[in-house]
Amino acid sequence: MKSLLDIFAAKINFSYDLIRPPDGYWGAEGPDGVWSGMMGMVHREEVEFALGPFTVTPQRESVSDFTVSVHNDNQAIMLIRPGIQNDLSGFLKPFSLDVWLLTLTAMICISITMALVVWAEGRIFSFTRKNLSSRVSAWVLQTLTHESSHWLPEEDGGRIVVITWLLASLVFMSSYSGILTAMLTLPRVTIPIDSLSDLVAQVKLPWRLEAGSMTPKFLLDSGDPVREKVVTHSSGTFPDCWTARQDIASGKYAAICDETTMKKAMSWDFSTSGRCHLYIAREKVYSASMFAIAFRRNSTYLLIANDIINRVKESGLLTHWLEQQIRNTSRCLRPPAADRTEGIAALNLQAFHGPLLVLSVGKTLVFILRF
Repeated sequence: MKSLLDIFAAKINFSYDLIRPPDGYWGAEGPDGVWSGMMGMVHREEVEFALGPFTVTPQRESVSDFTVSVHNDNQAIMLIRPGIQNDLSGFLKPFSLDVWLLTLTAMICISITMALVVWAEGRIFSFTRKNLSSRVSAWVLQTLTHESSHWLPEEDGGRIVVITWLLASLVFMSSYSGILTAMLTLPRVTIPIDSLSDLVAQVKLPWRLEAGSMTPKFLLDSGDPVREKVVTHSSGTFPDCWTARQDIASGKYAAICDETTMKKAMSWDFSTSGRCHLYIAREKVYSASMFAIAFRRNSTYLLIANDIINRVKESGLLTHWLEQQIRNTSRCLRPPAADRTEGIAALNLQAFHGPLLVLSVGKTLVFILRF
């Protein structure tokens, strides 16, 4: 926008002073009807025009004149980039809770069935088995975990149950080991927030809205409960998206911003750190908003400014200026799962925290029960 301002000054032949609004806001109408930020300065005719660019809305058009569209942009959610995280319960994730509960139910049913079959065979063939319940329970668990067992039923009825459980255990544990190996060596990155519904449904990451923007009013006027909740449950505001880029990248809060500013923040982040710390949610809050420059009412410069903007757009200069600002964003716009450039990675100790915890608890219980 600074380059466009310099062209204005050269073609219209004026000098200028850049004045920042006292509150640092873009500008929105308050409950008392007073406009804040740059829009307020234009409305009160304290300045000839405000560079912005501003999202053109009916409310803003009621207090100022806008140029033709400088560019169109989307609004989306920006947050800290999701990454691969070690999970203590990760070794349980290959199957859902329903599958684990059904497996536990199958173990109990097989244990009861085996005990009843062996007991019935003992009555028929006149033999007894000591500690039958404990032997059957140990055998079911050892079979499931592919451990060898020194005990097996001697008669055909019990061995039919053995074959059934062996086949079921083979399928179950083969599936489990294959899925777990894939999850450990090529883990998936979970995207916690990719839409407004995701944003309001979670409680781990607070979110804020840009102060003095039209976003809160747009969301409240939409009549959608999810969009209204974005405003009513926000944790506060921030001055502008560019100023808040470091706080967003460090995970202090998520924000709703225009994509141009978000891509510029990504370019800054990658240029300064060599890494990507920001993520743009896939769902747009709203799309193709028109951005323009706000002039005071009946300004004599408006028609000339429109002609300059059209010529600059037709020449490709605006596109070139924009590309210069966001030239380092291509890497950071890739899905977070693509950050793993080394492919299959060696497992570290943190990946085994969950199984090691279970092992230590089991050893402790054995030691306590033994003594």
